[in-house]
Amino acid sequence: MRRFALAGILLCMSTLGLAFDSPIKADSPSRYTVEKGDTLWDISTTFLDSPWLWPEIWLANPQIENPHLIYPGDVISLVYIDGQPRLMVSSRGQSGRTIKLSPEVRVMPRESAIPAIPLSAVQSYLQGGHVFSSEEQLNNAPYIFAAKGGKLISGAGDKIYARGDFAGQTLRFDVVRRGEQIVDPQTDEMLGLIGIDIGTINLSRVREGVASMVVQDSRMEMKPGDRLVKQDANGLVTTFFPRAPAALVEGIVTANLNNAEKISRFDTVVINKGERESLRQGDILAVYRKTQEAFDPFTDEQVALPSERVGLVMVYRPFEKMSYGIVLSAKEDIEVGYILRSPDS
Repeated sequence: MRRFALAGILLCMSTLGLAFDSPIKADSPSRYTVEKGDTLWDISTTFLDSPWLWPEIWLANPQIENPHLIYPGDVISLVYIDGQPRLMVSSRGQSGRTIKLSPEVRVMPRESAIPAIPLSAVQSYLQGGHVFSSEEQLNNAPYIFAAKGGKLISGAGDKIYARGDFAGQTLRFDVVRRGEQIVDPQTDEMLGLIGIDIGTINLSRVREGVASMVVQDSRMEMKPGDRLVKQDANGLVTTFFPRAPAALVEGIVTANLNNAEKISRFDTVVINKGERESLRQGDILAVYRKTQEAFDPFTDEQVALPSERVGLVMVYRPFEKMSYGIVLSAKEDIEVGYILRSPDS
């Protein structure tokens, strides 16, 4: 009788174990105080085996202003609601508070909300640069054709002249130069032309089809033929949450923007999938080695080896047909040609 009782208990325990597959790490803390320099990815990794599941268990506390933003000094607590794990800000630190001085005046926090990823690694690719989806789009962009005084190269403060369609345009433009052409290694489709970030320029006026402009800042000397593009209205996005893609994705590491043969943590890679495949900022993709084979001497066959996950990449700037992604973890150096897939939970 005792044996049957013990078997029943073990059966119940195993059934419960199968039914409750918690995303929380076995050694997860119950509370964590956010520190300056933390990223959302760091905190997700502290609590979760699969950090991209963060949006599924994040609980926005309605009693806290801007509950989706996390600041240094905030306390993140692990709680259980109806038996399900949830993470939430249980108390705001000093930097995350908005202090009301009068009905009209508010003092905003000194420190910004923590970013999803280390911004220093991707800032230049977020703030500047551009990807043209076709040769036609590049050729149709306004272009610099001359500078005041007949200068061949221009820098900050110089006056330059441009031609093109400026109807309905903004007063400030990024200046880019034709860079690398990205081709899909699977289909040979041209995915985009990278515009190298040169600087910014302000529009003074347009008269008789010629735009008079003043160079605001330059990272390289501007030349005739450099193209002008509207500045990205989204600006520097830092509040997206790491998450799994909405649809199943399989792609390839197509290029390394850091121009090194090996790709390491925090390097930026080009992915041969983009907005048309529904990729969004914050989407996480798992990295796998290229398919490898081994010879089976007992059957004289070449056998495909099981693919092994070697890292994780987060999309931070999707374009129409390609995306920029940052390597968030890498068990080994990653190479162009490695496979990217939606992660298993």
